[in-house]
Amino acid sequence: MDKVRRILVHVCKDRAAPRRAQFVQSITGHFVDGGDDEVEVNCSLEKNQFLLFRGDKGRGVPLKRPAFCPIKHLSVTEAAAIPLDIQQRGVDVGVAILLQTANQRVLLTRRAKELRIFPNVWVPPGGHLEPDETLLDAGLRELQEETGLKLEPEEVCPKILGLWESVYPPMLSRGLPQRHHIVVYMLLHSSLSHLQLQLSLSPSPAEVSACLWADSRLVRAIVSAVDGEDGQVQLDDLPTSISVSQVSADGALSDFTLPLEMLVSRAPASGPDVERVSTGTKFALELWLRSLEAPCPDL
Repeated sequence: MDKVRRILVHVCKDRAAPRRAQFVQSITGHFVDGGDDEVEVNCSLEKNQFLLFRGDKGRGVPLKRPAFCPIKHLSVTEAAAIPLDIQQRGVDVGVAILLQTANQRVLLTRRAKELRIFPNVWVPPGGHLEPDETLLDAGLRELQEETGLKLEPEEVCPKILGLWESVYPPMLSRGLPQRHHIVVYMLLHSSLSHLQLQLSLSPSPAEVSACLWADSRLVRAIVSAVDGEDGQVQLDDLPTSISVSQVSADGALSDFTLPLEMLVSRAPASGPDVERVSTGTKFALELWLRSLEAPCPDL
């Protein structure tokens, strides 16, 4: 048997044995009745398998897909048109880190424009889970690889905020699915301020083209720009431009002013993508805002 190279999603339902999720299977849809797009699930990582199952109500985490999720709307004909090598991939697992500073800001990074998947889109640092890693280990490794920030497990207070069913391209109108992930959004509390952490920031230009420390006011505006809807964006008297750190080809940082409209852009239904905050990131940021109201983080 080939050595495990990727951690894949396995689903359990009604006490049945875990089985590997299929690429064209909606993971959220597996656990919901009807067309709901959010459900509470439990997750665990066992023997290089990421297991999702329904446990005691109130003890799980939210699993969500966008209303326009391509896998949700995939027809039999469209599913058959997906190349066989892609159909056989299964569903991958990613970990994304919401790093909260002592003064309640979170780090967002803009993906390099040369990347094949979601180029020029704002996300938290993150990436694939590798064999024999814990979720926290994977998150800390990706955080260091992408931003240069090295945090030790004992220095942070981890909490899984939620799970996002991510498909690329994000809409069927933009092509058949090529990638299918469950992204674990993990909140880490740092005892340092964003200004202190900024001193150690050294992003990889191959992956990151800009960085931003977002406060709760900016985050509220970002999450109000719901992808797939036409509702009003809540700008709350924010300035028309936001200060970010731009990453040069050699990794140097420089101050840059980004129009606020970039961060509150919505995912386009067709044509080329635009600079924006990813739909999954908006989901995670909304959960982060709720966590600020909690009396204390989970240990």
